[in-house]
Amino acid sequence: YGGGRTLGMAWPVELGQVEMSAFVTGHIGRHRWGSVLKRYFINSKGVAIYIDPNTPLYVSINAGEETRLCLQARQDNFAYVSHTGLPHLNYSICSSGNMKELHSFLSEKSLWDGLKESDVEVVYSLLTEPVWQIAPPNKQLLTEAAVVNYTEDVIALGFLRQGHVLLNEHWQNQVGDFTFDTDRFPVTTNITIDIIHRRGFRIALTLQPFIATESRNFAEAVEEGLLVIERGNEDLRRVPALTQYKSVASAGMLDITNDRTIPWINKQLKELVEKYNVDSFYLDMGTAYDMPQYYQLHQNLTNPDHYKSIFTNKIQASHRVIGVSGAIARPPAPVFVSLPTLSSTWESLQVIIPTVLTYGIVGYPFLMPGPVGGDYLPKVVPTQMPVKSTTNSTFEGLGIGDLRVTDKSHLPNKELYVRWLQLATFLPVIRYSHLPSEYDSDIEILEQAKVLTALRQQTVNPLLKKYAKEALDSGVPLIRPLWMLDPSDSACHLVVDEFSVGEELIVAPILRQGTHEREVYLPAGVWKDGIDSSLRKGSRWLHSYKVPGDKIAYFLKMPDNTRF
Repeated sequence: YGGGRTLGMAWPVELGQVEMSAFVTGHIGRHRWGSVLKRYFINSKGVAIYIDPNTPLYVSINAGEETRLCLQARQDNFAYVSHTGLPHLNYSICSSGNMKELHSFLSEKSLWDGLKESDVEVVYSLLTEPVWQIAPPNKQLLTEAAVVNYTEDVIALGFLRQGHVLLNEHWQNQVGDFTFDTDRFPVTTNITIDIIHRRGFRIALTLQPFIATESRNFAEAVEEGLLVIERGNEDLRRVPALTQYKSVASAGMLDITNDRTIPWINKQLKELVEKYNVDSFYLDMGTAYDMPQYYQLHQNLTNPDHYKSIFTNKIQASHRVIGVSGAIARPPAPVFVSLPTLSSTWESLQVIIPTVLTYGIVGYPFLMPGPVGGDYLPKVVPTQMPVKSTTNSTFEGLGIGDLRVTDKSHLPNKELYVRWLQLATFLPVIRYSHLPSEYDSDIEILEQAKVLTALRQQTVNPLLKKYAKEALDSGVPLIRPLWMLDPSDSACHLVVDEFSVGEELIVAPILRQGTHEREVYLPAGVWKDGIDSSLRKGSRWLHSYKVPGDKIAYFLKMPDNTRF
């Protein structure tokens, strides 16, 4: 187990296949590894391996005819360009008779260090209140009116809490402007945000380290030498190295190792926060492969992924950050790490659990899944990945927000939306883009949303808050694989479509279209069935367990002395 998300997202990773490739973040569908990684692997025999962060690491899993995990130190011209002698493969191996004890021992401790009371409050707010993602397919649809209408629709539902309103990068005219587009957000926007605050919402803006060449700030950034430059031009003209990212066809990238860059961006963000009373930022930093091909910074990076850690820490030092799109090291709380963007398909729904479990195992306890129903509708039918995996991943893309349009063709499939909502109810953060009310007068979806909201508030939220404290103490994940409940039970080692919230709640969602039954495995102990309230003995399978369309299978741990 470990490493990060792979093409196919096998759980455990030995069931997948990854060709030898640089262990840096990428876009699944184009690259071998996803946007969140950690140089840590652990197996069911109680052996773990850590690879030194300075090693120019390449990794393969079951490459060719081999059935093994292979590590290699290798220099290249992109991921590991600091050629200082021969590459060294430095790693540590730890072993124990108990996989759970070993993992707990190796987990990062004392996450409380430097944490303020206000930071803890933000953690709890993200666990207990929704994130409302407003991310239209093009920036012209993201307007002040769209944001106001969306918050009004949330309030009109009457049963969902307000939470955090997250605007994607198109709140600006051009990425890198660091100010609201005054055509779509007029001078009265600060008054509008004040109204939204009074309604109980918080405002979070997506921030990127890119400056579009069309941005009002690009010329100044070039003149001040604040951008990453082309390698080989250090002693000549400092030509900025350009890249592409999402909808931005041409952009420079901030050189955060330049001592003048962070004060420059902090000044603009401070003015933005003070003028509009913005509550927080979400950092969308791309992957290693979104950096310019021949990048050169003032100070050398061990590899391009270290950019994420530096950028996150420096922005967080002066501003509230609630989430990041990628990481190679745990960001300080209250920052949550996002799952990758997913298309609105059943294959995407199936990849969520192994991704959450993998991220948790490699050291990211605070996770922010994507919106219920997926980020975007697929343009092509996903193909099966040629790996021995129980799930399949899809290409990453943009989100679609609720903007009060009359055409409902942009909505996810109804059954998919409901099953996704059922799963999301038990995950650390519940994020919406499409509201349940968008399905017009569909009473079933609204009733389902009401029931699941009550279940989350009464049962799930108290457990999330309880185990958040444990995560801050010990670094163990909130969402856990079954083997963390009983590491000696080999059946728990392979279950890919169940998880536990802490030690007390097992969730077994329906993840396939048209399905109303499934196999469920319960670890040792006595468990109370969340559907019919019956008591069930653990260490056994429940075969052909019936799950109606409006239900999700979950089981609450009973005291050890429970008799029935």
